[in-house]
Amino acid sequence: MFFASDNGGPVPQAVLDTLAEANQGHTFSYGADPMMDEVRQRIRDLFEAPDAAVYLVATGTSANALALATLVDPFDTVFCAPVAHIEEDECNAPEFFTGGAKLTLVPGSDRMTPEALTKSIESQGNRGVHGPQRGAVSITQVTEMGNVYTLAELKALCDVAKSYDLPVHLDGARFANAAVALGCTPAEMSWKLGVDVVVFGGTKNGLMGAEAVVFFDPAKAWEFELRRKRAGHLFSKHRYLSAQMAAYLRDDLWISLAKSANAKAARLCDGITRRGDVQILNDVTANMIFFTAPRALHQILQAAGAKYGIMGGPLGEGPSNALLRGRLVCDWSLPDAEIDRFVSLVIDA
Repeated sequence: MFFASDNGGPVPQAVLDTLAEANQGHTFSYGADPMMDEVRQRIRDLFEAPDAAVYLVATGTSANALALATLVDPFDTVFCAPVAHIEEDECNAPEFFTGGAKLTLVPGSDRMTPEALTKSIESQGNRGVHGPQRGAVSITQVTEMGNVYTLAELKALCDVAKSYDLPVHLDGARFANAAVALGCTPAEMSWKLGVDVVVFGGTKNGLMGAEAVVFFDPAKAWEFELRRKRAGHLFSKHRYLSAQMAAYLRDDLWISLAKSANAKAARLCDGITRRGDVQILNDVTANMIFFTAPRALHQILQAAGAKYGIMGGPLGEGPSNALLRGRLVCDWSLPDAEIDRFVSLVIDA
């Protein structure tokens, strides 16, 4: 019963098979391999962006940080939600790779509003040489609280950014889960709304470790290449990144994996909400569930071997009826039997 993270799941056989395919003989290095040519074309076709510049890195942190470093100057600020991955989980990597650009947290929840974003933008860039300049807007889709922005909500944020002539970065570590949840195309959830650069995530959706950074305006392409190399994130044996992403894109595997993960989260959510003192905290349309439950229930679940995140205090201390928050994440491979076992424990406890 492993619900700790979609990073913890296995790699689909199709990806392993393509890695084996790529492992034959010799080929050019540093992204000049034939499979990378395939990846570039497939991503351009997928995003309906024939001129897009497409690059691969191995981690989401490097993808986000290098993309933002290409968009902003060291004296700029990046506007993001208080629980954005770049704020909470990347050890100041965006600040490091940008050379010092700060993050301005837009007050509110995990989903920024146009009004709050406007107010935050207006609060910066007014002190001349003494303060940070307005840099970029960074949006996380799916959010770190498991919610999915609608296309209208994304468009409204992009419109605000464009009204101040600011570029937009989309952190799409769970891009596939969001696209499946919304029933939209990658283009409809990116450049058609005003996004300038998107991280098309693969690792959380089944890959061994590969993320695509897509610039819809290739004017920044050479700078990104230089930054990637300087940061030590240009793989010499790049074909093993290329192979993962090629498999991901062939036969719409990325869609199939995301559909599976989202469906498993829906099954899990439907089951645990049959218990009255379990409260769901987010809109479960993708593959993450945030919920509250009594400490005693968390203790039973953990003792039975369930692996998931618990927040709100030490598990073994305090009143048994105290509500603690939990996070459940489903990956594509979770057996339905494990989901049903977890649900049975919740209901019968």
